[in-house]
Amino acid sequence: MIKITMFSSADKVAGQGVGSAYLELINLLRNQCSDKFEIEINRYGKSQISHYHTIDPLFYLSTFSKKRGQKIGYVHFLPETLEGSLTIPQPFRGLFYHYIIAFYKRMDQLVVVNPSFIKQLVAYGIPEKKITYIPNFVDNDRFHPYSAVKRTALRKKYGIAADKFVVLGSGQVQERKGVPDFIRLARQNPDVEFFWAGGFSFGRLTDGYSELKKVVDNPPTNLHFTGIVSRDKIAELNNLADLFLLPSYNELFPMSVLEAFSCGTPVMLRDLDLYHSIIEGDYEPAKDVNEMQMKLTLLRNDPARLAHWQTQAQRAAKEYSKEHLADVWTKFYQEQARKGDA
Repeated sequence: MIKITMFSSADKVAGQGVGSAYLELINLLRNQCSDKFEIEINRYGKSQISHYHTIDPLFYLSTFSKKRGQKIGYVHFLPETLEGSLTIPQPFRGLFYHYIIAFYKRMDQLVVVNPSFIKQLVAYGIPEKKITYIPNFVDNDRFHPYSAVKRTALRKKYGIAADKFVVLGSGQVQERKGVPDFIRLARQNPDVEFFWAGGFSFGRLTDGYSELKKVVDNPPTNLHFTGIVSRDKIAELNNLADLFLLPSYNELFPMSVLEAFSCGTPVMLRDLDLYHSIIEGDYEPAKDVNEMQMKLTLLRNDPARLAHWQTQAQRAAKEYSKEHLADVWTKFYQEQARKGDA
């Protein structure tokens, strides 16, 4: 039995993908690997493995204790991926970015959720041999396609006509997520219902807060901002939707996309290079808001095209299933425990 201590404050701020990824891993290990691992959370006793999910200053100080065993850092963001998310004035922004990398350098091993970030970490001076790629995943017991009967009931619950085309976006309401483009598409398509599931997790620190707040408070009639909602409701909204659309400008491996895949919802994404190494061919790509508009029109008028992306979503969901990732994490932790004992 390997003792693992998880260090995280990710679930204290609602509506973050980091928090969702953390909770998914905890549930996976407790439900599928309880015979292999003893899990503790935010305790400072002796441990074989300490897995850091967030970069809290107290967690950083704890890395200097010999009780921590093998130190694992989860890389959910890099300094460049925070641009467009938070408004932090200089010199504090530079200091914070320096701290992020200093935290990562304290780790014995880093886990990235997207292989494209390995080179960027190496550029910061972290040896490639200390970096492992393990993708995010979601629990298909919660995120799965609903039956036709249940989907019809959902439409009635939300007051959406059976023949109305529905587009869903999900994540924090911020510039980086491409929310202004989502708003523009809603205004250009008044006969389509648009839902954005998420809110201002960091309040006024959110980049673009003032302008986005005006729209959230007074949206077009066909645009619905749900605010921060439970993961069960996210599953409902994915099954309500005909298309999941994430116009984000920068991501690692968004949980929201995996949630859509797992529900069998066709996906359209701004075609970022970082997606190519993990989910290329599984989503409808669009380079900008104009191409999003063009492809939205195509998908609405071509059921076969929409069905193709639904099939691809279902295929991708199998690759990122909890069953497969349980085996990946088990082998990873066992290897790290051996290194720590050496």
